Amino acid sequence: MSFSNQGSPGKTRPRRLLLCLDGVPHKIIQAAKSRGMFDAFNTATRLLSPFPTMTNVALSAMLEATPPAGYESLYFDRNAGHMSGGVRKYIGRRTPDKIPSSYMDDLDYQEPLMFEFLIYVAPERVWRADMRRFRERFLEAPQTRDYFAFLKATDGLLHAQGPERLNVALAALDKILAEILRTSGSETEIVLFSDHGMNLEENRRVDVVTQLSRRGFLVASQLSNSGRSLSIPAFGLCSYVAIYCAHEDLIPETSNTVIELPGVDFAIFRDGDAVVLNSSRGAARIERGDGEVYRYLPCDGDPLQLASKIGELRALGKTDEDGFMTATDWFTSTNNHLYPNVVVNLYKALFTARVQHTADILVSLLDGYYYGWSAFGKFVKLLATHGNALASSSNAFLMSTHREFPECVQADEAKRFLLG
Repeated sequence: MSFSNQGSPGKTRPRRLLLCLDGVPHKIIQAAKSRGMFDAFNTATRLLSPFPTMTNVALSAMLEATPPAGYESLYFDRNAGHMSGGVRKYIGRRTPDKIPSSYMDDLDYQEPLMFEFLIYVAPERVWRADMRRFRERFLEAPQTRDYFAFLKATDGLLHAQGPERLNVALAALDKILAEILRTSGSETEIVLFSDHGMNLEENRRVDVVTQLSRRGFLVASQLSNSGRSLSIPAFGLCSYVAIYCAHEDLIPETSNTVIELPGVDFAIFRDGDAVVLNSSRGAARIERGDGEVYRYLPCDGDPLQLASKIGELRALGKTDEDGFMTATDWFTSTNNHLYPNVVVNLYKALFTARVQHTADILVSLLDGYYYGWSAFGKFVKLLATHGNALASSSNAFLMSTHREFPECVQADEAKRFLLG
């Protein structure tokens, strides 16, 4: 893979190893560096993952690649009117229909397809084999070209075994990268990053389908042309929910029903050119004006806890007379918020092609809660997860052996730092 049109790897610029660690939060890397690990790397920057904070959504945005069909392997296909994908995506070889985004075409290393699922069943064996294969493949690769690798085992380790076991794996990786640096010297830059963060606590399931069924909705794998029909993909055990409705008239009622559930933080849906946000704490609208300007309009309460921040920004003259503010100012002032860069992030979640089949309603769950395939949840004790819009899941990381990066980088601006 050629990461840059400028120069020649190992000749006019350092060869580059771009290595993504699935699901490793910024704070875990910070803690590892404070213990002396990854000491050849410069400061770890926060890299903001888009909502929902899922691998293919994040990496397609970070690398400006084609959007995946859905938020996960099991997704609702609007054109076909039913669910597609699922477990069969992990059976056999990686054929073109099993490549969710064009960024995967550029990978020099990723684990064998079946291990993507087995990591949640046998994480210890899989992560060790994954890192061993990566080391061997990289050291065998030509020294005159860049290399792009993706280690997915780190995500499974955190989900199933928690941060302590991940730290063991990171220590092993630190030794591998130190060996690579000794072998390659200053002629190789290593750019280490992750796709999303993770909440680091035991999680319990939110019974979304039960709640909706009690209220007279029909939840199925395909949408009926009439009635109160919904489709809600359930696959990975994650802290978001994507809901597809048979008719637009069902969307507000469905949103209001879901937010009554314990563990639901908020739900968003489109209303014309605006985003409506509902939560048990109140409601709000997010609107985009002419150009790249946005405003947050609380209608009942302050569900995103932005009122005081907006007051400060208004006093500084950052907002116009209608309350709109540039995307740059929203990012600068709220990237370290409880919900990082939330105004622009939520708007883009519904109005940007993050996936090919955008949900009618996106639900963000609180840390400590998940939704997903119930059968999967029976044999995996979920010690961490991701998917919501909170800082824990949004804060991925980015660091380099050769370059310093800004304190925080958003997904849509990441490519120029990753590929330089």
